[in-house]
Amino acid sequence: MSDFSVGFRNQGTVRILDLHGELDAHTAAELETAIQKCQSEQAVNILVNGQNLVYISSAGLGVFMAFIEEVRECGGDIKIAALQPKVYNVFDLLGFPMLFDIMETEDEAVSKFSSAVSD
Repeated sequence: MSDFSVGFRNQGTVRILDLHGELDAHTAAELETAIQKCQSEQAVNILVNGQNLVYISSAGLGVFMAFIEEVRECGGDIKIAALQPKVYNVFDLLGFPMLFDIMETEDEAVSKFSSAVSD
């Protein structure tokens, strides 16, 4: 069984999801539930911190794709930060950097939300 968990934090209007462990077909539902929780609480500026994410499968990537349009239609966004190189390579191979803001640090991603509001 895969080991995976999602932690929640807030920084201003940004809801930060801290991913830990392996995001695969067995654990993708936990990320789905976490994003649905954000939506139900009207938290649409979602930052996924992948500092402690050690593996992602296509099922895990599918969760991001499943929610991005809904979140953007509500005026928010899903940004991704602090991915480990091995995990970033998976996102990059599948073209996610063209669809998502993927930043090196959490601070950069939070700032990007702030600049989007002021634009």
